[in-house]
Amino acid sequence: MTAKGVLFDFSGTLLRVEPTLRWLRAAMAETGIAVPAEESAALAHRLESAGAQPGGASPQSVPQELRLLWEQRDEDAAKHRAAFTGLARQVPLPHSDLYDALYERSRKPDAWQPYPDTAEVLSTLAQRGVPVAVVSNIGWDLRPVFREHGLAPYVRDYVLSYEHGVQKPDPRLFLAGCAALGLAPQDVLMVGDEERADSGAAEIGCAVHLVRHLPPGERPDGLRPVLALAG
Repeated sequence: MTAKGVLFDFSGTLLRVEPTLRWLRAAMAETGIAVPAEESAALAHRLESAGAQPGGASPQSVPQELRLLWEQRDEDAAKHRAAFTGLARQVPLPHSDLYDALYERSRKPDAWQPYPDTAEVLSTLAQRGVPVAVVSNIGWDLRPVFREHGLAPYVRDYVLSYEHGVQKPDPRLFLAGCAALGLAPQDVLMVGDEERADSGAAEIGCAVHLVRHLPPGERPDGLRPVLALAG
């Protein structure tokens, strides 16, 4: 089967969030907070272990009081913020302003880097007349990220979990993506990096292609196989 349209996941598929230490340093710079380099590196490591960075590493453990919120985090913008700032608060930081500053940093376009082949693959699909939508579990509007990186012209629509009140692998999110493309699920390919979440598209009849969630420098051409599957 050659897909007539493609649904892409966002984080870990088309773009990757910045390293944890850079994330922390950017938030500290924005709040005017300074700590020694060694201390900031140690704090970044603890934040990464806590899973406090949206799009970053999964938490090594979730405190009991945050577990339900964590499970539902992508269904609502307020839950998403509360879940990630809650995890960040498991790490004592030098100023309370940093918790919200870290979350806000994650929403900024320059906190995200496209994979090396993202623009090439999206532009090639556009040239072929293959419509694309982004289907993402997320708690904030990622459209500015795509605009800033010059990727917005290649995306027909965005199906974001917090705007629909459901999160992948719920089939309703994938159905909304197919509807945005004007295609039946059997004609659509879902591309993502999380097997449990993104393979939910198979339940409605989409083909699924998984890529590895790696730093951009370690995955220069992970999206290019999509071009052989759609067009």
